[in-house]
This record gives sequence, C-alpha cells and structure tokens, in this order.
Amino acid sequence: MPPRPPHGLPRRAGFGLKPEHYTDVLAAVERAAPPAWAEVHPQNYFGAGGPPHRWLTAIAAYMPLSFHSVGLSIGSAAGVDRGELASLAQLCDRYEPAMVSDHLSWSNGPGDKFPDLLPIPYSHAALDHFVREVGRVQDQLQRAILIENPSRYLAYIGDDWDEVEFLHELCNRSGCGLLLDINNIEVSAFNLGRDAASWLAAFDPALVGEVHVAGHSRKADDMGGTIAIDDHGSPVRDSCWDLLAAFLRRSGPKPILVEWDSDVPDFATLTAEVAKADALLARAPVDA
Repeated sequence: MPPRPPHGLPRRAGFGLKPEHYTDVLAAVERAAPPAWAEVHPQNYFGAGGPPHRWLTAIAAYMPLSFHSVGLSIGSAAGVDRGELASLAQLCDRYEPAMVSDHLSWSNGPGDKFPDLLPIPYSHAALDHFVREVGRVQDQLQRAILIENPSRYLAYIGDDWDEVEFLHELCNRSGCGLLLDINNIEVSAFNLGRDAASWLAAFDPALVGEVHVAGHSRKADDMGGTIAIDDHGSPVRDSCWDLLAAFLRRSGPKPILVEWDSDVPDFATLTAEVAKADALLARAPVDA
C-alpha cells in the first residue's frame, strides 16, 4: 500500500490506536486492508523519541491521524494548561494530524492534576471562559479544533444553558467544531433521566467534524439504583448503533471513531466494530 497523501479525515470509520495493535495495523497495511484512519491520545507521545514514536511514524505514513487530547484542561479556572498546549503544538508540527480535539471539561486545580474529565456548569461565565481558552488553543495550534460533549453523572442546579445550546454557542463564538460522542449522550441521558434520541436530534450536524461511538457499562449504585459508566471497555451497544444510524440519516457521512480504551480486545474484534460503522456510513445519504 503506498503512503497516504496529505488530506483530512475521510468520511469513513477509524479506530483508537493502542500499542497492543501496532504490529496488527502494519500487517493490515501490508494486506492493503487497514482501517481508514487512526486516533491517538497525544499525551502518550509527548516523549521526544523511543519506540512509541517509531511505531506512530510508521503507521502515520499510511493513514491520517486524529489527535484526541485528554490533558488541556480547558475548563480549569486558571485556563488551559500551557505546558500541555506547548507539547501538543510540538507534536502537531511533527505529525500534522488531520484533526485535533479535546473535551468540555477541566482536570487541573491549584497544584493538582486529576485523572478524570470533570464537568463544568453551563453558565454564561463558563461559556465566556471556554470561548477565550479555546481561542487560545486554536491560536497556538494555528487550526480549528473540535470540542467533545461530555459524559455526565450529575447536573448542576441553575444552569443558564442547555448542553446542546452551550456547545452550539461555543462553536459560533470561537470557530471550533464539535466532536459528537454518541455514547456520551446515551450515558448522560441514562444517568440524568432524559431521552437520548431527542438529545441527539438537537445537535446541528453542520458543526460536527467527528463522531465517536463506544461501549459503556451499567452498575448498581449505593442508593439502590443503576448508573451508566463511560468506560469504553466493551462492544458498542445496539442502542448506540441505532442512535448513530439516526444521526447519519440527518448528517450524511462523517468520520466515525470506534473507541475501545479498557479491556482492549484483539485487533480482529476491534476491526469488526469498525466494519459495522463503515456499513452504516455506506447507507448514509450523501446529500443530507
């Protein structure tokens, strides 16, 4: 298979690249049958060199990359993490990814880094903050980025905005796009007692630059109920596939990522999930 020419993400299904699958990916390249694109967490490649970069360089020669950052902490009160942003900018210069994204969340406090993507209130002040800090990120990277809708386990009292309206306004004011995670909508809707289909239907497809699907678990909580956990550790649920199909009927084809970040399966299992997404894309109306 010849090396890829420079281009953006294809409107095909991609996969989350894990070290367990490096050799499998290059073997699929040799068979001319790799997935269309790969997504990585850039924080895993912030080192200057070594095996991770040798593998990523080899794979990036044949398929576009999407950098899905988990460390900018855009929603932190002190603003985006400048060290993380500088490292991300250097990595973008090195690999020229087709897409860069981060989250509608925060993870840094004074002197602390939390290993989670923590929720923000949907207030006017939070929106002003995000518009400013997303602009800071885009100015340094010299590109528009995507912001992902969160998984939510609780809701703040007294929000000024609905989540979808907040994200739409963020896009309109900052020039960023949306990374629409359909599994996150399903998790949030379950936990907050809302309807996932109507939540998804409120999103404007024109703002969406990438779509995620994944599996999640449901567990008993301490109050005798059940909570949905966004663990990316299982096949995509049938209900999530149904939501994706409904969205694609409105949007037409979009780049779709299959996320599987814990209990990582063998490559054949992962690519079977990717093939399901590609099958749905093949049926999506191109003139939507």
